[in-house]
Amino acid sequence: MSNTVSLITVNYNAGDFLGACISSALGQVDEVIVVDNASSDDSLAKLVTAFPGDRRLKIVRNRENLGFAAACNIGAEHSISSCLFFLNPDCRLMPDSVKHLVWVLDDYPDVGMVGGLLMNPDGSEQVGGRRAVPTPWRSLVRAFGLSRFADRWPRLFLDFHLHKQPLPTHPIEVEAISGACMLVRRTAMRDVGAWDEGYFLHCEDLDFCMALRRKGWKIMFVPDARVVHDRGVCSRSRPIFVEWHKHRGMMRFYRKFFQHQYPGPLMWLVALGIWLRFGIVASYHSALLTLRHLGIQRG
Repeated sequence: MSNTVSLITVNYNAGDFLGACISSALGQVDEVIVVDNASSDDSLAKLVTAFPGDRRLKIVRNRENLGFAAACNIGAEHSISSCLFFLNPDCRLMPDSVKHLVWVLDDYPDVGMVGGLLMNPDGSEQVGGRRAVPTPWRSLVRAFGLSRFADRWPRLFLDFHLHKQPLPTHPIEVEAISGACMLVRRTAMRDVGAWDEGYFLHCEDLDFCMALRRKGWKIMFVPDARVVHDRGVCSRSRPIFVEWHKHRGMMRFYRKFFQHQYPGPLMWLVALGIWLRFGIVASYHSALLTLRHLGIQRG
């Protein structure tokens, strides 16, 4: 491989998943940088025990949880390779996954970023690994179930999640990939700048995809680069906190990229939909937590 690869993973209480992630990656990359956002579990201690004295492994310990984007930027500052591989700690790389990703960057100089096939633990394709940008219109299409008309009017009623489409047999260009698995050319990152730290958690990956494409860089999905993703491991302990930042990130994303392209009433409708959705999801999680607490008390 002509390109070298620095793996950057942001850890927050990932437990044993962190060690499994690093174990799957160490033989495929040139260095691993773990940026820890003030974890309170023993994930880092277990990692140090599992790989004692391994010079390929660097650990950066933040004193507080700075969010995903800020931690990615810190990892990038500590890296030395020509490619930066942002990978969630709840991911496990299949053999030769990194090779397949790097080969695409080697073959296509106008490609700034590539992503792999994210799989659920049962082997099925996961939502979000390949997608179209969720514009305000596409979000409304999805919210109201209008994607069922996509067979007749595909350009008008496209669902921004593409995992329901047949899996391609070769790398294809897409509008966006998931921040759980992003291999970025360093020259492309220098061109577009750092991750937007105005996002704490969620939607910063869409922002980064938009920034790359606006600078003329292509993004490709590589189906041969397989990655098992145990989604949401780091966020299960604080679901309402995570949902708050997810919906706040959606608002930032839409205002940043679409406020001047869409009429005010449509943006108001999108904002209303976002916060209504947050209210429903937060109420659901609150009810679950209440039932769990009552169950513990009775036990």
